[in-house]
Amino acid sequence: MRIGTLAHAAGVTAKTIRFYERAGLLPEPPRTPSGYRDYPPESADRLVFIRGAQAAGLSLAQIRDVLTIRDSGQPPNGAVADLIAAQLRQVEARLAELTHARNALRELTGCG
Repeated sequence: MRIGTLAHAAGVTAKTIRFYERAGLLPEPPRTPSGYRDYPPESADRLVFIRGAQAAGLSLAQIRDVLTIRDSGQPPNGAVADLIAAQLRQVEARLAELTHARNALRELTGCG
């Protein structure tokens, strides 16, 4: 599929797809005889995974590591589970900080 079709299917822009290719998150696809990128259908699932991992707070380097393990055909190992657990701890700590800040702001405004 062409880059525009893939972008639409994955809910990203063509520019984002090219960026992910340069960052090593999305393999460079074969090209048509006229030079257009010709992405396989599974590229859309990969893009959705990347966006979801970013939304969960993983860095591009961390996502690349997870994808490398996934691409090797091996099941996720302890390193992936540790990465996810560490990210979850960070999110929970940030939520606690935000809850504290919200409560302090409510007290300042008399809404608490």
